[in-house]
Amino acid sequence: MDLQEQINKLRKDLDDLVNEVYQNNFSAHQDYNKSVSFNTKLKIPHYDKVPLNGEVGEIIEVDGKLYICQSANKFTLV
Repeated sequence: MDLQEQINKLRKDLDDLVNEVYQNNFSAHQDYNKSVSFNTKLKIPHYDKVPLNGEVGEIIEVDGKLYICQSANKFTLV
């Protein structure tokens, strides 16, 4: 692929992405196998006690400690 074809493909990809953003049309997810950092705040809900129900991947805070739901309805201290 020559440079002009690469530029054209990148422009098309950027246009597609901009259209998705402005239409608020995101409905997919992407798995990352590397660490991720946030340059904004990540808000984690506070609970008075560990709930009985949770979704896999859900992160919560109880008494200043982080818990993650690693399997259906089972929270583990991080």
